[in-house]
Amino acid sequence: MKAFLLKWFVTAISIFIVANIFNLIYIENLQVLILAALVLGILNAFLRPFLLLLTLPINIFSLGLFTLIINAFLLYAVSGLVSGFEITSFWKAFWAALLISIVNALINILIHKEPKVTIHYVKKQG
Repeated sequence: MKAFLLKWFVTAISIFIVANIFNLIYIENLQVLILAALVLGILNAFLRPFLLLLTLPINIFSLGLFTLIINAFLLYAVSGLVSGFEITSFWKAFWAALLISIVNALINILIHKEPKVTIHYVKKQG
């Protein structure tokens, strides 16, 4: 639960940053931002894995770039589900999703300073 709340918070911050800097997303107020981040988190948790599996051949062929289309589709779907959260075109959703992913990655790097992989060296004796 703690991991989901952290992801939700980071996503909300990322959406806020992208909406205010790049003007790709209109957010009516803070409550709409929180709801949109929650809906996006739920869609990412339940619908995204199914879509990734369904589009696996295209994703392999495109070397994973089709994932950006899936992310844009989910973000655009959120704009249809949450009143006050507006993205006017699919291509704005595409660029917003790409920028949100980048901001998400940067925030996660700042939050998780410890490396995810550790290397242990073992000395041979003798």
